[in-house]
Amino acid sequence: MSFWSGKRILITGGTGFLGSQITQQLRDLGVSDSALVLPRSRDLDLRKWENCVRAVRDCDIVIHLAAKVGGIGYNHQNPGQLFYDNAIMGIQMIEAARQEGVEKCVIAGTVCAYPKFAQAPFREETLWDGYPEETNAPYGLAKKMLLVQSQAYRQEYGFNSIYLLPVNLYGPGDNFNPASSHVIPALIKKFVDAKRNREPFVDVWGTGSASREFLYVADAARGIILATEKYDKPEPVNLGSGTEITIRELASLIKDLTGYKGTITWDRTKPDGQPKRRLDVKKAENEFGFRASVPFRQGLEETIDWYEENYKERRRK
Repeated sequence: MSFWSGKRILITGGTGFLGSQITQQLRDLGVSDSALVLPRSRDLDLRKWENCVRAVRDCDIVIHLAAKVGGIGYNHQNPGQLFYDNAIMGIQMIEAARQEGVEKCVIAGTVCAYPKFAQAPFREETLWDGYPEETNAPYGLAKKMLLVQSQAYRQEYGFNSIYLLPVNLYGPGDNFNPASSHVIPALIKKFVDAKRNREPFVDVWGTGSASREFLYVADAARGIILATEKYDKPEPVNLGSGTEITIRELASLIKDLTGYKGTITWDRTKPDGQPKRRLDVKKAENEFGFRASVPFRQGLEETIDWYEENYKERRRK
C-alpha cells in the first residue's frame, strides 16, 4: 500500500472487463474510491485531445487500458476504426500525461503486436522481427506504436512510461456479444445456447489447428498492479500464463464443461488467425514477481458459470 498511498490514479477503461478487476484489487489493497479516476467512454471520448487533458489533470499514475477490441471477424470488418481509435487514444493519453507531469504511465499493449510467424514462446526481443498477422495487424500496429512513443518519451523527456503485452484474456464479465467477442466467450455462448435450444451441432470458425494462450482476467489485473509498483524500464514485458491450447482442443473442452451433447463442425472458409500464440513469461516473474495462478480449467468453469447465471438474469427481465 505504501506505493499507492497519497496517489491519484487514472484508469482508462477502468469500469470495463479488465479495468474493473484492477480497481477492485486496488480497493482490496486499501486505495480509496476518492483516489480512483474512472472515466466512462460515453462521458469522456478519449479520441478528443481536450478530454485526455481533462482526464489526466492532477493524477499521479495513469493506467491506460481503454481500447476498441474484438475477435477475428470484428477486426476484419473494422480495420480502420481499430487502427485510428486505438492509436489516437493512446498517443494523446501519453502526451497529455507527459504535459501534465504524471509520475508514471502504464500502457496495456497486445499480443497481436507480435509477428505472424514469431517463434513460440514469443520473447519480447522478437517483437520487431516481422509483420503481425494480417487479420489483426491494424489493431496490433496501432498499439505497438505506443511502445515506440513510450520509449521515445523516456529518451527525450525522462518520462516514466512502461509497456505491457498481455495475452488473450478471459473470465467472468467478458464480452459475449457475438459481433465483437473473442474466442472463449464466443465459444461459451455458442455451446450454452446450443444446449438450451437443443441444436444438433455447433459451427466453429477455421480448422481448429491454431493455438492460443489465455490469461485469467484477475491474474492479468494482478500482473498490471505489480508492474505499476515495481517496473520502471523501457523494454516491453509479456503478461501470460505460459501455456497454450489449440482451438480444436479448446472447443472440445468447452463443449464438455457446458454439457453440450451435439457435434462440432468446422467452417474452413473462415480464417484461423495467427497460427500460434504462446508467450515467454520469464521476464515478468524476474522483474516484478508475476506468475499466473488460476488453472485454465478452473477459470473456464468460472466463466461459464458467470455467463449461465447472467443469461438467466436477462431471460427473467
